[in-house]
Amino acid sequence: MKKTTTRLADGRELIYYDARDDAVRDATDARPLDPVATASEIRHDRLLGDRVAVASHRQGRTYHPPADECPLCPSREGRRSEIPADDYDVAVFENRFPSLAGDGGRCEVVCFTPDHDASFADLTDEQAALVLDAWTDRTAELSQLPGVEQVFCFENRGAEIGVTLGHPHGQIYAYPFVTPRTERMLASLAAHRETTGRNLFDDVVADELADGRRIVLDGAHWVAFVPYAAHWPYEVHLYPKRRVPDLLALDDAARTEFPQLYLEVLRRFDRIFGSGQPPTPYIAAWHQAPVHAPQRTDFALHLELFTIRRTSGKLKFLAGSESGMNVFINDVPPEAAAERLREVASES
Repeated sequence: MKKTTTRLADGRELIYYDARDDAVRDATDARPLDPVATASEIRHDRLLGDRVAVASHRQGRTYHPPADECPLCPSREGRRSEIPADDYDVAVFENRFPSLAGDGGRCEVVCFTPDHDASFADLTDEQAALVLDAWTDRTAELSQLPGVEQVFCFENRGAEIGVTLGHPHGQIYAYPFVTPRTERMLASLAAHRETTGRNLFDDVVADELADGRRIVLDGAHWVAFVPYAAHWPYEVHLYPKRRVPDLLALDDAARTEFPQLYLEVLRRFDRIFGSGQPPTPYIAAWHQAPVHAPQRTDFALHLELFTIRRTSGKLKFLAGSESGMNVFINDVPPEAAAERLREVASES
């Protein structure tokens, strides 16, 4: 992997990740951009104990542009985008409309491919491995920024999820606090250790492997399963079999196998609702140990993938119980979801 760092016209950082060592990235951003002006503020909810980012400047962000005006495509034929080069492998840049900014964190955009009409599932193993390298490198760099407590790599896919740019891309948030979801995991981890003397993540993976009914794919170094208490109609968690706290700690064997297994899961997600259906909307979220958490070595890196589509033409909406009380009601039994995800392997 070759990494080239440069700056956009308004001073934001842009990083190219190339599979070839001889790639030259010397294109400059000639757009007449004004300096980035953000109004991001983090507020504390005293009742719930969590935090809300207030970012009024995001109201003006780019919203469903036509394909020939996509800001994530390479700059070609006189049309200038966020990426000055006329081609790229993987590109990462600071978000022009960040939810978090300044001392309140950092937001980056990760472009997986220059192909506007592709998706992550269309990548080759080698392309997906380069994205994994980029996620890992950004986790390492962002973790070193003053005030950053947690690095979150994720992908939103599909208009139903709220994606406003159709180009295949993800994002990375560097939070100046530990997120509420992770805090709950850490609390459960500590309670389980106190009660049993064992690691909760290890026990969850071992129990799923022993049960077997919810396993989707079982590799040499990774396992993918529908969790016992899945919140979403179709939800898959991917764990490395050797527990590590973050992407940086993955060994070569796990890094090699991940693209093969993850791409297969994504391709099955696109087949679960039958042929002729629109691409399955999903969120893919990496859970990594907080940067300074005392339980870092006990935390288990894992990826959670889920769709809000519950059946053909129908979405799972978060209604009263889910939105009002955070008590999820799942219409699809996890065992049935796992069985369907195993079945579609033979339908390609």
